[in-house]
Amino acid sequence: MFTEKQIWESCLAEIESQVSKANFSTWFKNTFIAKEDAGTAYIGVPNEFVKDWLFNKYHKLILKTLMNYNDAVRGVEFIISKGGHQRQNEPTIDTKDDGPTRELPFQTSFINKEDNLNPRYTFSTFVVGSFNQLAYSAAQAVVARPGASYNPFFVYGSTGLGKTHLIQSIGNMIKEKHPDKKIYYTTLEKFSFDLVNALQASKGSTFKEKYHKYDVIVMDDIQFITGKQKTQEELFHLFNTFYDSNKQIIFSSDKHPNHIQGLEDRMRSRLGAGMIIDINEPEYESKVAIIRSKLEEQGITLQNELIDFLASSVHGSIRELEGSLNAIMFQVKQKQRELTLIEVKNLVKNNLKPKKNVSIKDVVKIIADYYNVDENIIYEKTRRKEIVHARQMIMYILREDFNVSYPLIGQKLGGKDHTTVIHSFLKIKEDLKKNQETVTDLEQLRLLFK
Repeated sequence: MFTEKQIWESCLAEIESQVSKANFSTWFKNTFIAKEDAGTAYIGVPNEFVKDWLFNKYHKLILKTLMNYNDAVRGVEFIISKGGHQRQNEPTIDTKDDGPTRELPFQTSFINKEDNLNPRYTFSTFVVGSFNQLAYSAAQAVVARPGASYNPFFVYGSTGLGKTHLIQSIGNMIKEKHPDKKIYYTTLEKFSFDLVNALQASKGSTFKEKYHKYDVIVMDDIQFITGKQKTQEELFHLFNTFYDSNKQIIFSSDKHPNHIQGLEDRMRSRLGAGMIIDINEPEYESKVAIIRSKLEEQGITLQNELIDFLASSVHGSIRELEGSLNAIMFQVKQKQRELTLIEVKNLVKNNLKPKKNVSIKDVVKIIADYYNVDENIIYEKTRRKEIVHARQMIMYILREDFNVSYPLIGQKLGGKDHTTVIHSFLKIKEDLKKNQETVTDLEQLRLLFK
């Protein structure tokens, strides 16, 4: 029989092979299994920032890895503990006010055991912008009339854009506004896992009773249904029962149902009978709002210059933005002072995914094609407005996204002085604050380099 320490060491060895060396060293150091209770593994972490980072970025990886080593584990929670790598009977939470440090026994986890919802996911903490406005509005309609408006409700989008936050917020709000309704949140993988266990134990009817007793089912990551034929069959029957009974069904996925490989036509047809809506990558203004919201939660302030840099520089999912912000807030707490722009740039650079390896010539060609101008003219001296703007965007992206030096950019783009490149960089930076067309262009161009 393995000890919890041995299990966690095995998990860490597996996790280390799947994440970067820097991230593993930063976020998994001094973590341990504090205890296991009723199928939930409680992972001890040194502070709030590590806790948030692991929850936001590595929760699924940790749960999946733990389940490989311990069949009894069904969930993972992160708790702040000074227990080190020794098992603690009563893990402690280290909380600091203006006075001395207080150590409090850990009492309750975040997850509600009856409905599996995380109470931290609410609409009050869900930042709404143009990238998710439609999804948010549709979610409000579902809350107002569960089972009648937009049933099923299907939201999709890339990883880390807030889908789980949104669908769990629906569940939590329905629970508040309609206390008579029974709600249950699960993932497709957990649904499938429960089904397999039930079939192996010849308890198929018990499995059906468990899920059919609810009025609202919220299911995350349905794209993982690929290759799970029995799971798909059971989900189809559950879906029909709910739909015929006017019970609400809510799904999330990283892709549109038409693009989920192996999804049966009958299931795809059922999904199409409700509301299918996507969440896109947040634009600059939404990123600023997200950053300010997270800073307010932690009671930390950042200069407007730093917030602007983060919103303009971190691309991709909200999770990536929050990851970079967590690292910054961690350093602010550690150093007990404001960070400089250079320090923030170094932190963000370490947390961003490496960009596709392209040459300066490739960048020029891609951007020239985007603006429908001759790439050869980019290198020539001309004041034609469309050429100047395309050239300025090239200079901005080379500097901001690929970290090419000002002198080298000038040299490669027709032997221009580095001050001209700096001017172009600042021009685009200003445009991004007030010109939505420039923001859209930049977002579209960046997708071409992924």
